[in-house]
Amino acid sequence: MHLPSGISPDKTIDALYAFTNCESSISPLGCIIEDHKPIFIGVSEMLKHSTQHTVDLLKQELEIQLDELEEQWHFASLERIFIENRIYRDIEEVATWKGVIKAIDDGLKPFVKNLKREVTEEDIVRLTEIRIKKISKFDIDKAKQHIESLEEKIAAVKNNLNNLIEYAIDYFKNLKTKYGKGKERKTEIRAFEDIVASKVVIRNTKLYVNREEGFVGTSLRKDEYVTDCSDIDNIIVFRKDGKMMVTKVDSKTFVGKDIIHVAVFKKSDKRTVYNMIYRDGKKGSSLMKRFNVTGVSRDKEYDLTAGNKDSIVHYFTANPNGEAEIVTVNLRAIAGIKKLKWDLDFSELIIKGRGTKGNRLTKYNVKKIELKEKGISTLKPRKIWFDDTVQRLNVDERGDLLGEFTAKDRLLIISQKGVLKTIAPELSTHFDDDMIVLEKWIPNKPISAIYYDGEKERTYIKRFMIDNPNKEEIFISEHPKSQLELVSTDYRPMSEIVFSKRSLENMEVNLEEFISIKGIKSLGNQLTSEKVKQVNHLDSLPYEEPEIDEVEVIEEEVVEDALPLQIPTIEKSSTIEFKNKKDTARKALEEAIKKKKSDDTDNQTTLF
Repeated sequence: MHLPSGISPDKTIDALYAFTNCESSISPLGCIIEDHKPIFIGVSEMLKHSTQHTVDLLKQELEIQLDELEEQWHFASLERIFIENRIYRDIEEVATWKGVIKAIDDGLKPFVKNLKREVTEEDIVRLTEIRIKKISKFDIDKAKQHIESLEEKIAAVKNNLNNLIEYAIDYFKNLKTKYGKGKERKTEIRAFEDIVASKVVIRNTKLYVNREEGFVGTSLRKDEYVTDCSDIDNIIVFRKDGKMMVTKVDSKTFVGKDIIHVAVFKKSDKRTVYNMIYRDGKKGSSLMKRFNVTGVSRDKEYDLTAGNKDSIVHYFTANPNGEAEIVTVNLRAIAGIKKLKWDLDFSELIIKGRGTKGNRLTKYNVKKIELKEKGISTLKPRKIWFDDTVQRLNVDERGDLLGEFTAKDRLLIISQKGVLKTIAPELSTHFDDDMIVLEKWIPNKPISAIYYDGEKERTYIKRFMIDNPNKEEIFISEHPKSQLELVSTDYRPMSEIVFSKRSLENMEVNLEEFISIKGIKSLGNQLTSEKVKQVNHLDSLPYEEPEIDEVEVIEEEVVEDALPLQIPTIEKSSTIEFKNKKDTARKALEEAIKKKKSDDTDNQTTLF
């Protein structure tokens, strides 16, 4: 499939599973013949029958193999006795066939007590068929080795019979190795979670709104464009009178006049927070509230005010990540009101349900409300887990915790091919099977790598930072024989180098001391000219991240004085915080003067 530019492959894959027959759940009922009768069973039972049948066949094969090996051991031992004790000479002067059989049988009797079964006439006949050439070149040592090898094989077969289930498991595993070469699977077997259709649908329709007349839909192309949507989306609408409604996308729908906000509705979305200031009734107080909308009934009006007639919304914002802005409230000039203007910080309000009345802002008439400062998110960072079973991200505490993520945080992904990238932690992301690193990306944390350069046929070490987080980059050479041996995102990684030559001892390497941090495209430093067999990751050295204090930048102040006092310039990188620049400079000058008087030999006074 060839996707248009800007279409996410991950969402397309999920959409195929949601809207097509790429994944179909079926309940097959199979029929087998058992004891000449048809039996209808499910797949699980059928697999049990088939597996048990395979185990029975393997047992029969082992028993047959054991009988054959024991027969080989019996005759090899009999042959050795026959030749080593020169029993063949007892038949030289015997004239009849029965006499030959009896002579050999009598000659074997003193030596057959260690055999596993009795000697039969058929065994004796086989001994008479041994050629003189074989007897003359018979090697006792080789005969002993042959018998010992048969004894080892017999012991192995008996062990397999005693551990038949384990042997059967190994047999099934070996099938893929034995017959799978050149016939590798081209599809992928992976468990999929329940895919929500509304989250993976391609939004190929545009939504428009006529705010004054109160219409929303996909056919209002002459009106205001809102966003892209799909046919199965729901939209949420807020009106000036404090009413809210959720309705299905259609070509044209009347939702009420004086629309102040319209968007695609996300069910169970707790991160989108609405900030609102409204007047309660025609002459009531003005109230303020923060709330979210997680679930409602479609096409039902909800009143977000206290419910009094002629209520009106003064101010409204929709914040997808829980942002809380600062606004300026302006009152109408009325006698007796001393304070007509003040600032309101929405972050001081608690996020509650949509049905809450809200807190009182003022009992006087509000003239206007202006945005003073855009807000930052007041929500806690979202915890994200990675479920290795389905190779997907989730917020349901399944799998390994990757960390807490804000809107600006990204994931670091490194593959075995030496390719890295950083992405936003979207729950619909698919991950490749050769991924070896998946963690929260820390921009100031170096990445260390040991790799084999196929072109130069040398092993190199490099340490680097990610310069462009929006670009997928390869950090080893692109030669076909180049191979990534080890990659670490620890601050002070340690590794063990195992050489191909046994005469060379293993070497421990401190990657931090071996090479400084360079660019991602750098070749790195050569680790060794010897051939490396294996690189092992050791426990990293302890490291404590430095605490970064907030620094208040102080501009340079020039202080004039009659004394020949030299005051150094205060750099911007200084960690000293000054609350009052003038008072601090004055105090520093007085201390410097006192020190100057007490120590005439000191020409400079340091204020640090």
